[in-house]
Amino acid sequence: MNTLTELHLDALTEVFNVGAGRAAASLSEIVGDEVKLSVPSVEIKKSSETDAVILELNSTRFGAVSQQFSGPFDAEAVLLFTEDHALEIVRDMMGSQMNIEELAEFEQEAMCELGNIILNACLSAMADMLKISLNSSLPSYKIASTDEILKSISNASDQPYILVLHIDLTIEKRHSEGHLIFLLSSMSLKNLVFYIDRFLGNI
Repeated sequence: MNTLTELHLDALTEVFNVGAGRAAASLSEIVGDEVKLSVPSVEIKKSSETDAVILELNSTRFGAVSQQFSGPFDAEAVLLFTEDHALEIVRDMMGSQMNIEELAEFEQEAMCELGNIILNACLSAMADMLKISLNSSLPSYKIASTDEILKSISNASDQPYILVLHIDLTIEKRHSEGHLIFLLSSMSLKNLVFYIDRFLGNI
């Protein structure tokens, strides 16, 4: 395994911090209110060793936005919010007084849009800073239990490593904790390390 050192993780934290800033600016325009995304914490783990404690999944059901990325390294990105927080975010995005039941029909479209903004902001920051090109698929959204999320991660035998980011999202004094997970193959991790090393050499 081409491990990510503390220096690599610090560099990735900076990359995703730039991405979080871009995402917050875009989300602020949509919800018409200030959005803050915290400085992300970054960890690399083996998929097979992942559990709810490692991912800090302190709920039973999550809204999960998934998107595939390809380029010098391939990854599946999964953005998780607790189910309750997902609907609150949809309400903020819709700018409406609808109740939770009425909002549910807009949930998939709004959460895909949210995921698209956050994931693409993070990945475009990575592409810009590492001077690479990354392509992305359209996002998909589903409600999943903690067990389903962990099972899908542990079953991704072709992607044995995960890059975990913990991000706090705050909209108009609402506090929502998000988890951004990147599933990486051994080769993708090796390539990621190469491009970070190149980036660090150019500072």
